[in-house]
Amino acid sequence: MQRFTDLKVWQRAHALVQEVYRRTQAFPTEERYGLTSQLRRAATSVASNIAEGSKRHTNPDYARFLNIAEGSITEVEYLFILSRDLGYLAAETADPLIAEAQEISRMLYALRSKVEQAV
Repeated sequence: MQRFTDLKVWQRAHALVQEVYRRTQAFPTEERYGLTSQLRRAATSVASNIAEGSKRHTNPDYARFLNIAEGSITEVEYLFILSRDLGYLAAETADPLIAEAQEISRMLYALRSKVEQAV
């Protein structure tokens, strides 16, 4: 099995986590325990579940962790939309982040489908 750090989807998810941390530094301080924390946790969950799942002994277990990552990236996408709509992120910043979340979602789906077929 491939090391998780070699997976393109993990690399993109990891880069997105870093970008989330950079962008949320400018969020209002009253959002520290709200939207900032939730967005950071959801983004981190994507890369973490890819990594954790890659060490599972069975493909169904791995697929389950990839599915959890899919849920988390969808949450990230929504939180970017909310951040944009609340004015915490400008549209020209948020829209590429939303597009990246959608691409990571497609990549996760493809990987999960491949893992499930290998059962």
